[in-house]
This record gives sequence, structure tokens and C-alpha cells, in this order.
Amino acid sequence: MSRYSAAEIEPKWQQAWDDARVFKATRSDDKPKYYVLEMFPYPSGRIHIGHVRNYTMGDVIARYKIATGHNVLHPMGFDAFGMPAENAAMASGGHPKTWTYDNIDTMVSQMKPLGFGLDWSRMFATCDPEYYGQQQALFIDFLEKGLVYRKNAVVNWDPVDMTVLANEQVIDGKGWRSGAEVERRELTQWFFRISDFSEELLDALDNLDNWPAKVKLMQANWIGKSRGLQFSFSLVDGLHGHDRIEVYTTRPDTLMGASFVGISPDHPLARQLERDDEKVAAFCAEARKGGTTAEAIEKAEKLGYDTGLRVRHPFDTAWELPVYIANFILMDYGTGAIFGCPAHDQRDHDFCVKYDLPIIDTFLPVTGDHDIQAEPFVPPKSEKVRWTRAFGWAEDATGDQAVDAAIAFCEENGVGQGVTKFRLRDWGLSRQRYWGCPIPVVHCDACGVVPEKKENLPVELPDDVSFDQPGNPLDRHPTWRDVPCPSCGKPAKRETDTMDTFVDSSWYFARFTAPHAETPTDMAEAEYWMNVDQYIGGIEHAILHLLYSRFFARAMHICGHLPAKSKEPFDALFTQGMVTHAIYQTRDAKGRPVYHYPEDIVEYSLEGKQFAFLKDDVATLKTEKNGLVDTRDAASMFVRWQGLTPDRKVQIIPSAKMSKSKNNVVDPVQIIEQYGADTARWFVLSDSPPERDVEWTAAGAEAAAKHLARVHRIASEIAASDAAPNDADTGLLREMHKTIHDVTGGVDSFGFNAAIARLYAFTNTLAKSTAGAGARKQAAKTLAQLMAPMTPHLSEELWQMLGGTGLVAQADWPQPDPAMLVDDTVTLPIQINGKRRAEISVPRDMDKAEVEKAALAQDAVIRALDGAQPKKVIVVPGRIVNVVV
Repeated sequence: MSRYSAAEIEPKWQQAWDDARVFKATRSDDKPKYYVLEMFPYPSGRIHIGHVRNYTMGDVIARYKIATGHNVLHPMGFDAFGMPAENAAMASGGHPKTWTYDNIDTMVSQMKPLGFGLDWSRMFATCDPEYYGQQQALFIDFLEKGLVYRKNAVVNWDPVDMTVLANEQVIDGKGWRSGAEVERRELTQWFFRISDFSEELLDALDNLDNWPAKVKLMQANWIGKSRGLQFSFSLVDGLHGHDRIEVYTTRPDTLMGASFVGISPDHPLARQLERDDEKVAAFCAEARKGGTTAEAIEKAEKLGYDTGLRVRHPFDTAWELPVYIANFILMDYGTGAIFGCPAHDQRDHDFCVKYDLPIIDTFLPVTGDHDIQAEPFVPPKSEKVRWTRAFGWAEDATGDQAVDAAIAFCEENGVGQGVTKFRLRDWGLSRQRYWGCPIPVVHCDACGVVPEKKENLPVELPDDVSFDQPGNPLDRHPTWRDVPCPSCGKPAKRETDTMDTFVDSSWYFARFTAPHAETPTDMAEAEYWMNVDQYIGGIEHAILHLLYSRFFARAMHICGHLPAKSKEPFDALFTQGMVTHAIYQTRDAKGRPVYHYPEDIVEYSLEGKQFAFLKDDVATLKTEKNGLVDTRDAASMFVRWQGLTPDRKVQIIPSAKMSKSKNNVVDPVQIIEQYGADTARWFVLSDSPPERDVEWTAAGAEAAAKHLARVHRIASEIAASDAAPNDADTGLLREMHKTIHDVTGGVDSFGFNAAIARLYAFTNTLAKSTAGAGARKQAAKTLAQLMAPMTPHLSEELWQMLGGTGLVAQADWPQPDPAMLVDDTVTLPIQINGKRRAEISVPRDMDKAEVEKAALAQDAVIRALDGAQPKKVIVVPGRIVNVVV
């Protein structure tokens, strides 16, 4: 009998797939197309088991769709620009390009042994000039259509790294890499007009039936449609042309509780004031150092500067409110001005307490009371409250009802206008860094901003740059920066900002349809392959990446690069859970955590609890006292563990997200070397529903490996069997067809763990079956086919062993026989005087009289009758037999 050796069979079958070009995608009118795509990785250096789970899910779908007669596109690429490469270059003195491509080579070498059915001929990295040159062509087209523009904007500025930071890169008010205090600085930036599509992007979510509801909700909240009131406070004394402060509010129902008006440090009125007042200028300068994220603003101390200006309340001109410049108001949101209602907003409450401003309630709980001075009362808008200072609506009403009534009241009285606004802001894409896609424009004193000619694309990054000083190397590279104007030929300068890396990942799915085209897309290929039928990726990309991709698809359609059907590029979305692993931690002499890799740890279990040693310590104990220490005895090892010093005493933090910084990642190469790729694939699919997290454990991987070896052994026995057909054949084949039905349903619905559970059960049935060789071989071949998407290498081996024709990767998916899904027999419970006493298995179509005879022959019934005749026997066909004694 042959032995299962993953190390021998897996490279063999990978070569066979390559030779047969199984996964090479080409257009065909003979089959329906299917495009499956996993979110492509950043080339950080190595993949881990979390990546394996993501790509295995996509591979299962791709292989299944090939088997069900589809023409499948399943590509792979790398999201390769970004700060990590520059940081690595700064740290090592190397070059981002070298670091990136070396990492891509490493990751490809890790992926290929896992047997993913990918069309590697379509692979690209976003840092390839061929890719970003077409991205530059898109930018020029967008510019021509008015979809991208340039304006002054307040940004997060890192004064050490000398670059703009995205909100997500500002942590506790500091730059995520430099640790410097971030400043708010006004710079001229490039923007995509994504806000013009707010309504469309929001409404279209209703038609994304195969997207998770939570993702659609997250996107809807980010787009943030709201109806509110736009109105103005008039200044008591005008100031250099400023006579009004315009405000937009979603809570006009609380205007009667206004205590102050606040403006952003970047509001035109604040800008005017700081030109004339050093104290105002100093306050604004300090306020601009804060971050612009909602989290940063929430955490920061709320500070204000009383300008001395006053405004009139729109409902009572005798009621004056002070005007403060406040550090928590951003010019980007609304009008850059607010009115503060401390009774019903925590931030405003904190501010008014700090500056001793009045706190005026406008509503209270319907029942009970509330101390507004101590804390604000902030119920959801849907809750009915008791209005204490209402104007024009019922005394008891919900916030939603009150907002509508307040807008109507204000419009009727000429106070303001009800308007609909969106939270979504235009997408700033300028980044002051080297390792990104150059923005293809030139700045000319005579012509202004001039797009590069398309025949000159790509505008390639220069290789001869250094990172020995902060800032963007492109700014100090005169031979790259200084160029003739594409329009007039006079001396000009290139744009030295590069694009946000979100741009790179916002259209890659379209480029995969024709990765070598001389235009961003080939419309014939895009018409055929788009949309992505199944997109797979993490929930962490639910907002920005997906929202930007949806915008890009619309913009590409406007510019003639995608068909109309692709304005929503992803027909179905699946967000998978993470693979987690315990963190193993000791403490150094200063009490700081030290993290250890799983392969350096030995775990023990005692009374259901886990504890661990460093592997070196276990090796030392084995030699202690001439080897008298039994390191297999958990109880004695626990005693020793309790006596360890903090630098050796391993603490286990269970089920944590895999993180390179915590060293709790599992290298798939080690798993492949130990167990084989199919074991890794089987385990990450089998242990948990794919939308949930799964914890990687060595015990789980070992159990998966043992099961696959058992399947190989069973198939080997069946291949060598010559048992004659017998009565057990039909039962085995019936179970086979039920398994086909259940596994097909599991794969179709992303219930991979359920499908695998069914395969486990069928393996047990096959192992115990006494059917003849023919039926067992047919069942084993079917098992190989059903396992093929999950364990493709082992399945090929079984298929060949059992006499299958060609490659199982190209075999048609088995179809269940409907007749075999219906059992010939049925088990009927037998009730005696209303209590269940026995059961009987009979042919489904047995005559009622025969069922009655069989029931009366049962021992339990005979004992109950005790020689008498039953008073009544009721047979409900296919359901139950009732015997009345």
C-alpha cells in the first residue's frame, strides 16, 4: 500500500496543472464566465496563515466554478506602493524598489507551494511602471472630465517626516512613524470629486443584494446623509466685511438651548482675527497642531478663545451669544461653524462647564427628571421626549419629529432653509513622498498646471534618490523635477507629490481583465470579464477601499474605460474572519513584554488550563539530574513553571489577531514542510464558519494531517479491492449522492466548514462500508472530486489511484441523482396508549395493513397486549403507528 507523502505529491500535481494550463484564463463564448478575486496583499515580506485562509477560500470557489463548467478568471497581484517601503529604506540604507520586489519574490515563492489555482500570467505589482503609467492616463482622463481638481485644504502635516498624513496615520495627535506633534497646515492638494457621487453611492447600496448588511451600513454611515437647517447668526458688530456666521445643523430643534457659537481656527473670520491679534494667532496656531480625526478631536481637551464678538439669536434679536474659536471644529465639515447646545451634547457640555457658559435644557425624559447641569441628556432621535422649550411642535415628540417641525417653522419664518448634506468629503490624493505613483502634471509659470502628454507616460520614478534627510526626495531631484512644459516648451517643474496608495487599489480589479493592454483597460475584455462575481477580503476594508473602488468604477465608465454594468464593480462580497493564535509573552528586566514565536514554545495542559515553556528550557530540564525529569508529566512541569522568573515564565494570551509585532504568526512554509499544503488548506476551512475567526493550533493541524492520511489509506485499500457487488452497494451510493448534494450546497453558500463536516462523515461511512469494489471505488472517486477544491493535491493523487481520467481539476462536478436523495425506507415511531414504546423501519410504500402487522409483531407491543387484541391500530403512512390497548 502506498504511503501518503505530501512532499512528494504536491509539487508533482502543481507541475501537472501548469503543463495543462488549467488556470490560464482566456475569453470563451462556450462557457459562462466567472471572476473571483481576493483583495490583493501588500508585499510586506512574508505571508502567514491568515493570508492562506483568505486565498484558499477564493481558490475553493475558483476550482468549484471550473468544475461546474465556468470559464474562470482568478488572478493575483500586489498592492506595492506606500510608506513601509520608504521606512525600510530609511532604516537599512537600501531602496524601496529593491525591498518591494524582493518581498514580492518571497511571497510568490510562499504562495505557489500552496497550490492556488491562479492565473500567474496576469500578475502585476502596482509599482510596475506599466501599471502606474496607465493609472496616470486615468488621472489625465479624470482631469479632462472634471473628476479631479486642485485646491487649498487643511491637512495633517508631520513636521519631522515633512509629509501629509491621512487621518488614520495620526495617533494621539502624533505622526504614526515620527512621533512628532502633527500640525494642521493649509496646502494646495489634488482631490477626486467623490462627494458629487454621494447620493448615487448611497442609493446604489440598496441593490447590492450579495453584500453583507454590516458593510452596507458602514458605507451608508460614512457617506452620512442628513437633513438639517442652514441659517445664519448675524454679528452684533460687523468685522471687515464679516456680518454673518453661517451654520448648518442637524438638530435645529435644540436652537432654544444655544449657549455659544463656535468657529474653526481655519474659518475666514478666525483668519481675519488672527491677522490683527497676536493672542488669537497664538491660539489658532496651537489649535492647528491637533489631529483632524474624530477620535483625536474626541480625546483632545476642548479649548476655546473668546473673540469678544457677539451674535444675535435668530429667534430673538435681543438674545446675544458669544463667539468662540474652538479647537474641536473643523473647516472641512459643514460650514466650519456650530452653535453649542450643552444640555444635549457631551462635547458642548464639557466646553460650557470649562468656560462657565449657561446650560439650557430644551427637552427632558417623558417620565422622571434629569440634572442637565451635571451631565447632558442625549437620547436617540427616535425616542419620545418632553419638550421644555419647543417652538411650533407638540410638547411630547421624538427628536426626528421635532427636527422636521423645526425646519418647517424656520422656513415659514424666514430663519433658514432645510437642506440635505452628506458627510462624505472629496478625496485628497496628494502625498509628499517618493514611493507612490507620480501625479502626471507639470507646473509652468506661463501655462499654469499642464497635464503630461499621454505619449510620455509613464512618468517614472527616478531610481537615484536618497533618504538621508526628511521630506520627499523628488523635491530635491532637479534632473527629474525640472522639465520643459508639455504645452509651451518653457522651463517648468513636475508635480512632486505622488498619489495616495488607495488610488492604486481602486481599479486593479479592472486592470486584471487585460493586464498588458496599452490603455487602462481593453473594453472588449472588460465587457467579457467584469463584474467581479465574487470579491473576498477583510472587514477592515469595508469603508475606504470599497467606497473608493465604487467611485473609481463610475469615473472609469464616464471616461470610457468600463461598461455601464460595472459602475458597481463587485457583484458579491464576502468578508472573512481572521486567523488568530495565542501570544506567548515573557517580561524583561524592566518589566517590558518580550514576544516569542510559536515554534519556540512547548505547551502543556493541566485540568483544562494551558501553560507554556520556552523550548530551550524544556530541553534543559530533559538533561537535569541525569535525565530524571519527565517533561511529559504536566503536573510536575506546572510546579516548575510556577517557580520561573519573569524573563522565563511564559504567559499565554489566547486567540489574538496574528501580528508580526507580537510574533504570533504561523509561517505556512513551516506547515507545508511538516504536513503539506493540503493540511493547511483543510484546517483553515474546517474549524469555523468562514465569516468568523478561527484559532490556529498545532493540535488542529496535526488532526487535519491525520485525517488526510486516513483518506489516502482508505482509497489505497479500495483501489486494491476486488470484492463482489452486494446488498450494501445501494446504501453506499445513496449516501454518496446525499453527500454530493450537501457539499455542493455548502460550497455554493460559503459554508466550507459545513461541507467539510459532511466529507468527514462520508469518509467514515466509506471506511465502514461492506459494499463491493465497484460501488466503493465510485464513492471514493466522488470523494476525491468533492475534496478537490479544498485539498487539490491529495484529490489528484486519489483520482489517479482510483482510475480517474485526466485531471480531477478539469473533471465535471458530480451531480446528485434526485431519486437517490429519497430514502426507500422510513422509520416510524410506535406509540402504545399515547406513549412512544418502539420504532420500526419499513419500505416507504408499504401497504398500511402490512405496516400494522409489522408493528404488532414488535416485542414491546406483544408485551403490552399480553395475549389480548388491540382496541384500535392507527397507521399514519410515513409518520407514526398508534396502538390502543
